[in-house]
Amino acid sequence: MARILIVEDEEIIRSAVRKLLQHAGYEVADAGSVEEAEQSQDPDDFDLIISDLRLPGAPGTELINRAPNTPVLIMTSYASLRSAVDSMKMGAVEYIAKPFDHDEMLAAVENILARKQHASTDEPAPDTPTSGDDTASGDPASIMYGKCEAMQKVFTLIRKVAPTETTVLIQGESGTGKELAARALHLLSPRAAKPLISVNCAAIPESLIESELFGHEKGSFTGAVSARTGLIEAADGGSLFLDEIGELPPEAQARLLRVLQEGEIRKVGSTQSRKVSVRMIAATHRNLKAMTRTGEFREDLYYRLNVMQVRIPPLRERQGDILGLAQRFLQRQGEKMGKPNLNLSPEAMRAMERHRWPGNVRELENAIERATILCDTDLITPSLLDLEYEGGDEYIPETLVEGNNEQVRNREPESSSDLSLEDYFQHFVLENQDKMSETELAQKLGISRKSLWERRQRLGIPRKKGSGN
Repeated sequence: MARILIVEDEEIIRSAVRKLLQHAGYEVADAGSVEEAEQSQDPDDFDLIISDLRLPGAPGTELINRAPNTPVLIMTSYASLRSAVDSMKMGAVEYIAKPFDHDEMLAAVENILARKQHASTDEPAPDTPTSGDDTASGDPASIMYGKCEAMQKVFTLIRKVAPTETTVLIQGESGTGKELAARALHLLSPRAAKPLISVNCAAIPESLIESELFGHEKGSFTGAVSARTGLIEAADGGSLFLDEIGELPPEAQARLLRVLQEGEIRKVGSTQSRKVSVRMIAATHRNLKAMTRTGEFREDLYYRLNVMQVRIPPLRERQGDILGLAQRFLQRQGEKMGKPNLNLSPEAMRAMERHRWPGNVRELENAIERATILCDTDLITPSLLDLEYEGGDEYIPETLVEGNNEQVRNREPESSSDLSLEDYFQHFVLENQDKMSETELAQKLGISRKSLWERRQRLGIPRKKGSGN
């Protein structure tokens, strides 16, 4: 039984990760800081340390030095992505972005422990691709749930393309699990021992995207007080996952094309190029082919990215998986919240099968979490799931969002007391986005900037020009 140490100052997150790993069969200890971890035990006695990057006192990266024989998995947020990459340079074996999927966490843990176990024996790690081996750690079926025929085809395609160096374009609506598919592609590839760097192109302000991806030299622009390595260079030898690549500005598209064509990068403000070996995995919910016709996306870049396409089906096309996913999420949430005996009522199951799930798997997981919190008995009922949209408004698929923005703007609610959560969100954003930045909007709504962006995409609410902060 592997022993894992969790170092996280937020009790809710620490408890959730502890219960997740204990349920998976690991022996787990935890602490709220580096100092507390050292007071109660020797960090180097564990098989793996999972630590938050920002902790009171010493940062989580300090454990890399204090436990030199133990691999360290760093937890961080998208806002701290740069620091996460820097931590890998310092010796962290991998990082995982918050909020993370439970399957993603378990897959990362299994992969790290497998590499450690086989490093001393000089045997290939279980995630190293071998002919016909579908049981390897990192197999898509162990990371993503899918019993239906559509998902089984996705898994088969991932297994075939993962061992190659082929560039992959993952397409699918928000919330379908595109990042999990990218992780499976990486873990089943010969690059599994190297980092997988994940970047949400929509979450980085347009003015900073080139610097973040390609790096910059000292003095190359105002505020560049020192040279910085870009995320592409940080992924050298491994894989780079560019989520929502359709949001990449034209200048960055041209630079990315050079990386794919020549295998080299040039930092902002530099005259020198350097070679990099990076396996590119891109994802989008948008129709890139249509964007090439309007000039929003470079046609040559599109064809470079679209060598192999993996389409993740929306949940409404996976009717046979809805209840299986719901039971899986219910078990996790029940254990996390001390309600292990929860069940779904027959009415709740029928309601879930009828629902269209515009937010896909992420919406289903959120619905189960909300119902678990509100449930005072052992039975989840339809009212706790809150699946019905008030006012009878039909959900507009993301593929049809373009051209409907005016319709969204003109849907004025009669009174604030009649607003559903979705109506309130779009009313608040449209009312305040001209006088608030994206950060201020997210803070007022009590959500992250990433969640704000995802809801904009789902509801077809355009982002105000110049709202990069």
